[in-house]
Amino acid sequence: MQSFKGREKARRYAMQALYGWLLADTPIKDIQAFYLADRNPKNFDLTYFLNLLHNIPAQVGVLDAELTQFLDRPFTHLDPIELTILRIAIYEFKSSFDVPFRVVIHEAVELAKVFGAIDSFKFVNSVLDKCPRIYRPNEVLNYAAS
Repeated sequence: MQSFKGREKARRYAMQALYGWLLADTPIKDIQAFYLADRNPKNFDLTYFLNLLHNIPAQVGVLDAELTQFLDRPFTHLDPIELTILRIAIYEFKSSFDVPFRVVIHEAVELAKVFGAIDSFKFVNSVLDKCPRIYRPNEVLNYAAS
């Protein structure tokens, strides 16, 4: 099993790859080939990276529809970096139950701090703060009880 550091890198690489996919509309197989040629798969969780890279585009319509309910602005006004980070987080809330909801939020905020505009991490945090009660209600209750 890969360490969470390996997942952090996988998530970071997936964010960069999915951002490129969003802007350039490059086929996922080409993006995958580039990332695997440019980065050592032993240094990150390759399985997690591929999961994000392939499943988010495959579910992008559903993810975007679900994301819209948490936004305080029109979907079309989202910055591409913020949108990519939010898509990853929504996907993780829905599909990566081995990742605690607090980790999903933390990792998204950290990505926004590194790659986003000056205050985009605040926006990402405010959007994602609403999600655990919808996607992980039992986990939220267990966390509150501990």
